[in-house]
Amino acid sequence: MHTAATGDPAPAETRKRPRNRKAQLAVVAAEMFCEHGYHGVSLDEIATEVGISGPAIYRHFPNKYAMLVYATRQLTESVLTATDLRPLPDPGERLDALLAALSRLAVEGRRVGGLYQWEWRYLEDEHREELRGALTALVDRVGVPLRVLRPELTEPEANALVRAALSVFGSLSTHRAVIARGKAEAVLRRTAWAVLRGEPPLPAPAQPREEGEEPALRVGARREVVLAESIKLFHVYGYHAVAVEDIGRAAGINASSVYRYFPGKADILAAAFYRASERVAEATAVALRGAGDDAGALQRLVESYVDLTFERSALVSVYLAENNNLPDADRHELRKLQRLHVEEWVRLLGRVRPGLPVPEARVLVHAALNLVTDLSRWVGFDRSTGMDRHLVRLAVAVLTADS
Repeated sequence: MHTAATGDPAPAETRKRPRNRKAQLAVVAAEMFCEHGYHGVSLDEIATEVGISGPAIYRHFPNKYAMLVYATRQLTESVLTATDLRPLPDPGERLDALLAALSRLAVEGRRVGGLYQWEWRYLEDEHREELRGALTALVDRVGVPLRVLRPELTEPEANALVRAALSVFGSLSTHRAVIARGKAEAVLRRTAWAVLRGEPPLPAPAQPREEGEEPALRVGARREVVLAESIKLFHVYGYHAVAVEDIGRAAGINASSVYRYFPGKADILAAAFYRASERVAEATAVALRGAGDDAGALQRLVESYVDLTFERSALVSVYLAENNNLPDADRHELRKLQRLHVEEWVRLLGRVRPGLPVPEARVLVHAALNLVTDLSRWVGFDRSTGMDRHLVRLAVAVLTADS
């Protein structure tokens, strides 16, 4: 923009701010929260990314938490708007239109879907309830036509299947596997259909178990006690809410004694991640050794992952939720290990389904893994619900969709 008289650039303060600056800030904040974690991003960094000064951000938001709330609302409103379809008399057509809308939204919002997956943990109770209300409305919206198509389902059974399908859509935000947009939408849509046509899981979520019910992680040595107690605390309260003093108290030692075993809190988190990677590798090796053929190996691989998720729930939850809080070197190394684990699944799935393109296989593997962890959290990792058995069948249905 230039002045009419001189052609010189107008002073910055006279330039018009975009009308949608608040929404723009919220989108950028959501992307950065998902990429680096809520606690790993500052207001100044968000402002810099948008191209404004730090103080200018306060014209729109009083603090970072307000941005998280606004971004979460934007996400839920976009989902509810996208699924607010015109009436379709045929329930199959309506359900297919809903799945198409959700698959499109999952691809378009891939960089902000983590708000639903993990960053909601930082919301206060009032705003968590708001998010749960939006999720309930979405589940009902998809569940109504499903129950017409499958009248044998009870409402809770249908809603449980819808939650499983939503986990498929949400899985796209948990990884960076490259796939063409149209292909991604088609794969997610087909896979969600496969889930909704499957056997319903037991739907009643159980109360979360007490921390003491988590199996011990080889607590023969004091270092193992510190690690085990840290994992429990990180799982319940989140990494940033836990202090070294809390860890020492839980382990029965002084805070200063924690440093005899780990240089710092981040090193404890890294040790938990390496421990989880070891457990996954061990479970994978055992599953593959005991199988008679590729299809049997895939079945055993799913069973082993479900077992690990329920038996080491705190460890698996920390492994999935706290990646952004790792030291850089450990984060890069552990992401490499995670990719190698996924590729093991992808190679096996390719042998079971030789015509399946590799990019689609990766999307299906991530969808199956996310479904297992998502629904097991929903029932509080309680095997008495029977969800573990149902999750094996649902995950296999995801991996073999349209096979």
